[in-house]
Amino acid sequence: MRVAGSNVDVTAAPAGRRSRYRWTIAALLFGAMTVNYVDRQVLGLLAPTLARDLHWSETDYATIVSMWTAAYGLGLLFMGNLMDRIGVRRGLAAAVTGWSLAAIAHALVRTVTGFSIVRALLGLGESGNFPAANRAVAEWFPKKERAFATGIFNSGPNVAVALAALFVPWIALALGWRWAFVATGTLDLVWLAAWLAIYREPAAHPRVSPAELAYIRSDPGESTAALPWRSLWGYRQTWAYAAGKALTDPVWLFYLFWLPKFLDARFGVKLAGLPLPLIVIYSAATAGSLLGGWASGALIARGWTVNRARKITMLVAAVAILPTVLAPRATSLALVVAIVSVAAAAHQWWSTTLLTTPGDLFPKRAVASATGIGGFAGMAASFLFQRATGDILQMTHGDYAPVFAVLGFLYLAALGLIHLLVPRMEPARLPAA
Repeated sequence: MRVAGSNVDVTAAPAGRRSRYRWTIAALLFGAMTVNYVDRQVLGLLAPTLARDLHWSETDYATIVSMWTAAYGLGLLFMGNLMDRIGVRRGLAAAVTGWSLAAIAHALVRTVTGFSIVRALLGLGESGNFPAANRAVAEWFPKKERAFATGIFNSGPNVAVALAALFVPWIALALGWRWAFVATGTLDLVWLAAWLAIYREPAAHPRVSPAELAYIRSDPGESTAALPWRSLWGYRQTWAYAAGKALTDPVWLFYLFWLPKFLDARFGVKLAGLPLPLIVIYSAATAGSLLGGWASGALIARGWTVNRARKITMLVAAVAILPTVLAPRATSLALVVAIVSVAAAAHQWWSTTLLTTPGDLFPKRAVASATGIGGFAGMAASFLFQRATGDILQMTHGDYAPVFAVLGFLYLAALGLIHLLVPRMEPARLPAA
């Protein structure tokens, strides 16, 4: 059988056996996250080089990265609702097309204003990624498998940074920094072709057997009536997820956009020396993402409540990330890499679990919208944090200690707020129509 709209020959799954095609979808979402984060990481890797070549100050760089954050956050406000309304297949395809063109456009600019504009366009396109992925996981997996499926796609960013650390410096040193943006932006279009050829909703996919479809739908039935986006703001569950994102997203974006600059300023690590430290750090983050996704699901399988499993899993991450405050005091590159590796793994352990909670707290018809609202909160906080980081570094002549002092304690504060808002992680009681 051929999938409609493609030249790919797809053989229907046997009717009497449960297929496992949902894991192919998880792999496809992993690919989306990977190309997404490769694009956004290029600037961070090239930041020390571009700052020297284009004479950027700390506040110039903060302006550029915060423009991405502002556009990404604003995009999340409507991208989640868009994915819920038009569907993941068309919605994510449009988003990828937009951010691919914006990534390539970085090669055409040189000024702070030019980089700010293309960075904002990149953020706007990339804002469709997480809402689409969360919606797809809610459509393709029962609740007991969603955390691990989320862990799979949420490990994409870590693999992306490792791949970018390997290839972006090589491209930039061999061909010039502009070609690094062109090459990574073009990679998105390869993934887009695979997405359009493969992705369909479970009920319409010929590779999904009736047994697998029944398993995917094994959770209690939910209303499929359209839900006004604005109505979600009235629920504690929305604010709990938003609080978790607002307090911890700034930490991850600090690692993505500022870590190469920190390593350069503290230990003189230049472009050619970045791959090894970043590969170590983000390999640890990959392990944290997968283990975090597995942990809460395993606890639920042992009979724990969703509330207890998710919160205990996040508590482990919040405690593990506390040593981050010691990073600026480390006397060797190896020790800094070790501290940040633990922090990156703990963050992804946390992030994977947190990303699963919209599926716990909302029906499928509202998951992407709730994800978008929480993502907006995370980006709004990140925008302020990035501008503050630039000001602090400018005033202290590059002293990162005040910044790292804040990073380590944000997760415990976030978990406290989440527990205060939702003492029990129970689904919001949304209207049936």
